[in-house]
Amino acid sequence: MKRLIALTLAVASLAGPASAQNAGQIARVRAGASCPGCNLFQADLMGMERSGLNFRKARLRQATLTAVVMNRASFAGADLRDVDASAAVFGGASFAGANLTNANFVGSYLQGANFSGAVLTGAVFSGAEMDRAVGLTQRQLDQACGDETTQLPRGLRIPKC
Repeated sequence: MKRLIALTLAVASLAGPASAQNAGQIARVRAGASCPGCNLFQADLMGMERSGLNFRKARLRQATLTAVVMNRASFAGADLRDVDASAAVFGGASFAGANLTNANFVGSYLQGANFSGAVLTGAVFSGAEMDRAVGLTQRQLDQACGDETTQLPRGLRIPKC
């Protein structure tokens, strides 16, 4: 039995670091700190109100950003796959180069947000206000969806969900 336990511990140490969330980093963000490059996987930041935070290249996959107010925040190059950012405010935020695959931005305010080079595959923008967003291309929007209330920059359209 002792050999089995020793072998299990030895194998576990060779497996490398886990990619689960970092509770300490999440606690710092909830307290209002920036956290570039942090592992905020599945973080619950619902209702948080902080402007100008830096989450550049952070992992926020499956995070809950429902009803947050994060104006001028940087999510440049971040992993935001499967994030729920419904009813959120991201005025002037940067999503440049971010992966927003399957992100939910239903009813969100995205005026002045930068989407240059962002991956929008499967992202839902129904009811989103983004007619003053920058860096959006028709090719990006063709991979996302919205509805008749989605506000887009002039000349762009989005498929219906």
